[in-house]
Amino acid sequence: MSSASLFRVDLRRLILLLATFSAIVTLVNGFYASHAVQRQQLIDSALESNRAYAQKLADSVDDFLRAAQQQLAYSAGVVGQRFDQGGVLLAEVDRLRLQTDTFNSVVMVDAQGRVRATSPEALQIQGRRLDTPGAVEALREKRALVSEPYVSVAGNLLVFISHPVTDRAGRYLGYVGGTIYLKQKSILHNLLGAHYHSDGSYLYAVDQSRRLIYHPDIHRVGVQIDKNLVIDAVLQGKSGAMQLKNSQDIDMLAGYAYVPSTAWGIVAQRPTHAALAALDDLMQSVFYKSLPLVVVLLGLVGWLSRLIARPLWQLADGARYMDKSTTAESILKIRSWYFETSELKRAMLVGVNLLHQKIGKLHQDVQTDPLTGLSNRRGMELALSVWQAAQTPVAVVAMDIDHFKRVNDGHGHSAGDQVLKRLAQLMRDNSRGGDVLCRVGGEEFLMLLPEARLEVAEQVAQRLRAQVQNTAMAPVGHITVSLGVAHWPHHGSDMATVLKAADAALYEAKHTGRNRVVVAPRATD
Repeated sequence: MSSASLFRVDLRRLILLLATFSAIVTLVNGFYASHAVQRQQLIDSALESNRAYAQKLADSVDDFLRAAQQQLAYSAGVVGQRFDQGGVLLAEVDRLRLQTDTFNSVVMVDAQGRVRATSPEALQIQGRRLDTPGAVEALREKRALVSEPYVSVAGNLLVFISHPVTDRAGRYLGYVGGTIYLKQKSILHNLLGAHYHSDGSYLYAVDQSRRLIYHPDIHRVGVQIDKNLVIDAVLQGKSGAMQLKNSQDIDMLAGYAYVPSTAWGIVAQRPTHAALAALDDLMQSVFYKSLPLVVVLLGLVGWLSRLIARPLWQLADGARYMDKSTTAESILKIRSWYFETSELKRAMLVGVNLLHQKIGKLHQDVQTDPLTGLSNRRGMELALSVWQAAQTPVAVVAMDIDHFKRVNDGHGHSAGDQVLKRLAQLMRDNSRGGDVLCRVGGEEFLMLLPEARLEVAEQVAQRLRAQVQNTAMAPVGHITVSLGVAHWPHHGSDMATVLKAADAALYEAKHTGRNRVVVAPRATD
């Protein structure tokens, strides 16, 4: 064999080696970069979702406790003029306990601390003087209170809510109090327990003493938590989100919120691996679908390397940057003056497009609400930033389902999800191809209408409102929505101001009768 033949063989192997190495490095680099970016975006999205959910539950707990205080205040007014009538007191404590599931037990106590009436009567404490922490505090403070959790004489871990009873002259007669058992069934337990999921997500609540007052593992209720950064933050009155390891050393994405009326903290957290499960599946799909094409490319490189090196090297050099948006244009500029290099060039373009399509799908999934298929808050912000940068006028229609809590409470969350999906379809039916439809909260939606006048947006909102009202949604029946309409730049110099204007109009619609459309007043009005 001549030296020229040896050189040709070595050159072919070198070209094949370099092409193989370049393809592998490019694919690994593209997958790594895409995975890293999408991973962080999913983590940020999960943290914000948990923060919003924890805040929503904190608000719900706060509302529940205030409602419980209102019930006790009403009863205090009822018995204030008849505190010496045992039958009236007994009837009132029974009504308080049995009318709702708010309290596990209810007592009427006089100014000397003795129980005048109790429900249920099985407690057998009537006539006794209560010396539990909640009872002592209520008698001492003589004001509406929510106690710190403590263990009762019967061994129950509970919270005691009380309200003073006075006569018409304002003379203190005693108090009415209700207990909420933290380890037994109650509205508070059900409210917090609805978050538990099979993917390892769960929610817990702590008091100012760092004691667990709710946890999906009932055996942990009452346990005091010493070292936890989330609990440190929430008990300082803060709300937010962070990534940390829980007591089982599992990496978690936690959102937290403060309950002002009781100084409790609500924490919603999800395992990081669960939040990233969809990303791993998508990247795996991209890899397996790209692998056959990579094998074909390497085979073509080995075959064509026998003929000429320069076009092949140019293609391999282009393959190093398959994840860049300019790669396809660069490959098109390569001079493939014979059939074999032309075919390889086409195959590489297919591979680049396939990889970019998969990466684009990852971007779309991050910006899409998984339940309704509408854009999420991230997608909304991206669309608004593009339109504002291009000075494109945009009409905003903010929408909220009236009394949606009744749907979930009366028919279950599965029925509520069906209503959300059906409403999303009605939004699509009433929109154009260029409109952006968003789900930005549990039952909160936005329609973004570029190049639409304010009057047209109002007509769209009215048409959607009427169609929702007239559409039966199994198994719930008929629902209604309230809508607020605003326009950029008529209602503000920036998108944030316009969104606030649309929210304010929506708020007015809900508080002036619901099932109506309100247009925000112009900024100069």
